[in-house]
Amino acid sequence: MNHLLFLNLGAGEVIVIALIVLLLFGGKKIPELMKGLGKGVKSFKEGLNDIETEIKKDVTSDEKKDTVK
Repeated sequence: MNHLLFLNLGAGEVIVIALIVLLLFGGKKIPELMKGLGKGVKSFKEGLNDIETEIKKDVTSDEKKDTVK
């Protein structure tokens, strides 16, 4: 729950937000929302990993080019 500390939210605020979300979307829609949010986070992390892999690949290929010269 370190991310909650970053936002300076206490337990009371989290409960109030959860109740508002429950009232707005209803109990049946919340699992669908969380599933979509999870897929979005997973996709974002995969994108970051792909970018990191490409950067590392470019750096190592540049180093190989420098050693060949």
